[in-house]
Amino acid sequence: MQAVLRRTAQFAPVAAPVAVLGESGTGKEVIARALHASSPRAEAPFVAVNVAALPAELLESELFGHARGAFTGAAAAKRGLLEAAHRGTLFLDEIAEMPLALQAKLLRALQDGEVRRVGETSTFGVDVRIVCATHRNLSEQVARGAFREDLLYRLKVLTLRIPPLRDRIEDVLPLARMFIEDDGRPDLRLTPAARNALERYPWPGNVRELSNAIKHGTALATGSVIDVQDLPEEVHSPVARMTTLGPSRGGLRSLAEVEREHILQVIELCGGSQTEAARVLGIGRNTLWRKLHRYR
Repeated sequence: MQAVLRRTAQFAPVAAPVAVLGESGTGKEVIARALHASSPRAEAPFVAVNVAALPAELLESELFGHARGAFTGAAAAKRGLLEAAHRGTLFLDEIAEMPLALQAKLLRALQDGEVRRVGETSTFGVDVRIVCATHRNLSEQVARGAFREDLLYRLKVLTLRIPPLRDRIEDVLPLARMFIEDDGRPDLRLTPAARNALERYPWPGNVRELSNAIKHGTALATGSVIDVQDLPEEVHSPVARMTTLGPSRGGLRSLAEVEREHILQVIELCGGSQTEAARVLGIGRNTLWRKLHRYR
């Protein structure tokens, strides 16, 4: 992967777009940040936006900016994220959720290298490298009429596919060690039983779920070790794992069901605080609210 990142980063001077594809939780933003840090644009801004987190009417203003008085509440002019990322990288997460009308405007900006703020008539140039990510199949989205074919080909100049964590079990323990250190507990070590449980679990939530499992372990650990019982129940308990994943094809649960149960468990462990739960889950507060609203 490091070699791929280095080769891809070499295209930065010509601002070649990159599409990072993979399941939710595989670390697509981490890859985007690594691409930026490995490129000649590293000293310029890296700006990230989750397309799915913003309503369509606000997303255009966020990306392109707006003039004063362009719409109700626009008391002052505001520069957009494309402008804020000038000479750097703009990361568009969940690009497949972008409305078709805004896709057309983004395509024009990519082709011409110019943007126009909402409510203005003049354009100005920007030098931005676009890195986009999605867990969806963009070709299928095009076939359904939900994504522009011309934008797809414009964005997929370079494509990186991130395999799910279950297909790269050799990465589990190094990632776990990194998360332990990131949590400020470099003194902690995993017991052999804990390491075995981490490697045996299929990680339906990918790297994000592993990160949260390690946070769970560091919170419960006593002394200098994280033992198997400190890990989330579904990771260390064969019974809980069968309940989560199903004992047979007929008993398999959907990812949405597993996600719902995990989110509610984290909220409970955080004493009902959705703000703290969002931090532990590694998602925005608004994203958590939307997920909970969808579960009702």
